[in-house]
Amino acid sequence: MTDTQIRFDDGAAYERMMGIWSGIAGAVFIDWLRAPQGWRWIDVGCGNGAFSEQLVERCAPAAVLGVDPSQGQIDFARQRPAARLAKFEIGNAMALPFADNSYDAATMALVIFFVPEPAKGVAEMARVVRPGGTVAAYAWDVLGGGFPQEPLRAELRTIGVESLNPPSVEASRIEVMRDLWRGAGLEAVETREITVQRSFADFEDFWETTLLGASVAPTIAALSPADRVRVKQQVRTRVPADATGQVTLSGRANAVKGRVPG
Repeated sequence: MTDTQIRFDDGAAYERMMGIWSGIAGAVFIDWLRAPQGWRWIDVGCGNGAFSEQLVERCAPAAVLGVDPSQGQIDFARQRPAARLAKFEIGNAMALPFADNSYDAATMALVIFFVPEPAKGVAEMARVVRPGGTVAAYAWDVLGGGFPQEPLRAELRTIGVESLNPPSVEASRIEVMRDLWRGAGLEAVETREITVQRSFADFEDFWETTLLGASVAPTIAALSPADRVRVKQQVRTRVPADATGQVTLSGRANAVKGRVPG
């Protein structure tokens, strides 16, 4: 593991930075899935359990299993109220340690672009879901400017600095998602965009929260003190506060779903 890779080891920091965004976008995503009650779900790349908790609270599932490679994230997830039903385990998205046809649905929430071989990850989800079950994912449209941290990333680009991208960032494109799902043999493949907003108490709240991001924090830390001040000032102009001092940002994700044949 090198210091140029994006890592998520702090569940509490992730909750403040991205867990809230995940909850907002995840609610739209779950409504779109239109899944019946009583299903068995596997949440692949569950992180700190933010989306797994939504499955418990909104879908009346028979079971939810979240898997993630980060012990810190799993430890945080196990402290959530959802742990009364959901189970959380260390796991690899490209080699799920479960039998074929074990679940009714498999999801990846803000994860597909972190999987080194996305096609293998989708194939594994399809393998562990029964015929007729659902395989679905959503991911920030990073390359299309939909990532919630885009105002900061954009300002960094103006000074010739690129933020870290997930290793499979191309998988966030909606057409790539569609091809991955069809390539895995899934049927009735559908895609959509999900646009959501989140408000912060003020600019400082937004700035401090954004700097918890694993893709931008090391980039900002590497800047000179003068450049950090300059970037912060310029980002402030990109995200003006309203009359109450609040700052509201938009995020846009691409989503895909398909059915296991049979």
